Amino acid sequence: MPESHMASFGRFRRSHEFWLLIVILGLCASLGFANAQFLTMQNLFDLLTSYAFVGILALGLLVVLIAGGIDISFTATASVAQYVTLSLANAYGANWIGVFAIAIGIGGALGALNAIFIQKLRIPSIIVSVATLNIFYGLLIFFTGGKYIYSLPDWFATGIFWFEFEWGKDSSYGVNLQILALVLAFLVTWLMLNRTNIGRQIYAMGGNTDAAQRLGFHIFGLNILVYCYMGVMAGIASLIQAQLAQSVAPTVLVGKELDVVAAVVLGGASLMGGVGTVFGTFLGLTLLAVLQNGIILLGVSSYWSPFFVGLVILISVSATAWSQRERRTRSAPR
Repeated sequence: MPESHMASFGRFRRSHEFWLLIVILGLCASLGFANAQFLTMQNLFDLLTSYAFVGILALGLLVVLIAGGIDISFTATASVAQYVTLSLANAYGANWIGVFAIAIGIGGALGALNAIFIQKLRIPSIIVSVATLNIFYGLLIFFTGGKYIYSLPDWFATGIFWFEFEWGKDSSYGVNLQILALVLAFLVTWLMLNRTNIGRQIYAMGGNTDAAQRLGFHIFGLNILVYCYMGVMAGIASLIQAQLAQSVAPTVLVGKELDVVAAVVLGGASLMGGVGTVFGTFLGLTLLAVLQNGIILLGVSSYWSPFFVGLVILISVSATAWSQRERRTRSAPR
């Protein structure tokens, strides 16, 4: 193996992602041994489809955390985008391009509103997002009365199903709307963070905002971009969730913030900013999905799910903090 590859592998072995991957592989092997249904094509396909909503939101939150902010209003943003978009589609007609344009526009606008309050009024992002979560959700419930939408356009309810193939006697699989949106979201986020100057500026701003400002970075513009990106991801996620559920429920999405935060934090993103990877978020999402699915397959009460998720988050954050402290100790002058 070339020396450069050996060095890269050595760095990966010391990373948070490596140990997270080991945990996931060990957990998958254990669950596969305990319940043969876990490693079936049907279960894996269902996991990928059902966790696409959380995964897309996690990518938006990852960008916000790397930039040094926090946003927990994304479920309310998604609820508003979902309800307004599909209400308009039912009333006036639309197509795929139209509904995604409307949802993305609404999500981006609400995200920009968060950024303006945070930057212009110098209010901590956690306070702003808690406030807007309640404002967006409260207004939605007030104007809709909490009514569900069960009648969706036929083309939307049908969705997409590409590259269909048979697996077994009665099962067929393919690329559905949820999987397609999830893959594209991962690809776009990775390209933005790793292959663009904007991505490097986001990392720099999260690592040290004052230094980034002295270097001439447009901090306000970057924050608008970051929170708009979170809103855009919320708009996209809202539509794929509605298509999967075959209905619009304004009261269902709010409350799912823990799963999204868990996926990003488990992936190694720092709440202090400047740290986080798309691959780590993918692994965090995978661990969350495997853990919650395993609880169901093993017959454990679903009431234990929040406990195990919280426990794993605490262990993950503690391990990351311990590792960072050890590195600072080793690098400190003696």
